[in-house]
Amino acid sequence: MSDLPFTLDQLRILKAIAVEGSFKRAADSLYVSQPAVSLQVQNLERQLDVPLFDRGGRRAQLTEAGHLLLSYGEKILSLCQETCRAIEDLQNLQGGTLIVGASQTTGTYLLPRMIGMFRQKYPDVAVQLHVHSTRRTAWSVANGQVDLAIIGGEIPGELTESLEIIPYAEDELALILPVFHPFAKQETIQKEDLYKLQFIALDSQSTIRKVIDQVLSRCEIDTRRFKIEMELNSIEAIKNAVQSGLGAAFVSTSAIAKELQMGVLHCTPIEGVVVKRTLWLIFNPNRYRSKAAEAFSQEILPQFATPEWNEDVLKLAQKKLLVNVLDAAIPETVDDI
Repeated sequence: MSDLPFTLDQLRILKAIAVEGSFKRAADSLYVSQPAVSLQVQNLERQLDVPLFDRGGRRAQLTEAGHLLLSYGEKILSLCQETCRAIEDLQNLQGGTLIVGASQTTGTYLLPRMIGMFRQKYPDVAVQLHVHSTRRTAWSVANGQVDLAIIGGEIPGELTESLEIIPYAEDELALILPVFHPFAKQETIQKEDLYKLQFIALDSQSTIRKVIDQVLSRCEIDTRRFKIEMELNSIEAIKNAVQSGLGAAFVSTSAIAKELQMGVLHCTPIEGVVVKRTLWLIFNPNRYRSKAAEAFSQEILPQFATPEWNEDVLKLAQKKLLVNVLDAAIPETVDDI
């Protein structure tokens, strides 16, 4: 095949239709007309000699060939973005882009502080923070869409060999109570006292809830015995519910620093029990790493790492993770894409 039967614009249009679910919404998202989108799809199907969409339903559904092209197309577009960032680094070492990923808790309470420090030192660098589930974040790092990430959940097993994963920090889970609760007057409470409380919890299907339950289980706390008063869909909502006297909750200590300082929540220690989980730092060692990502890794990451792991964080930050730009951007065969 001497000429490629598709263009990058056609791949972008295909991806937009798949994401938006219709030709019209895809056209709106790309700021082009719907007839222009339809014409590009028709040309693409004619060039490939295969239908890409099943036009029988109300929503634009990809055919098997459409799914296959989208899968490869997303990787091609990702490599194109990576190439542009590499060239941008060569042209302007003071600028560039940093893309950081995080799971919900770290993205809400830890990463904004880190990014704030970084922006003070490098105001010309454009910083993006992508906050999603641990699984989605890990895949984004693996696919080169995110430079690095700090996550608190379980990394998909199929990615453990392709990612560089090191323990980064210990995140303590604290029992919070209304300041007027009787237990708030005690220096500590016993594990058995937990089963007398009414709890506010995240939805049982949420990743954070599952992580918290797993961590508590390792501390021999049976969450199945908890009296769940209500389930909410955000940590901020849980903090407000506890503050209003509706129950107790386990949340990350990083999420309650402001409330404890203001005296609107009480953190009650459990005798003989410290509930902690590990936060993980992940990179893709086979992807290009920008100058901005290097600076963030070397200057910001070590400041927030747990001391006993800081040496490993520094080693990883100084490690020559980025491969030759051309080797990283140009696959040897189609199978490498």
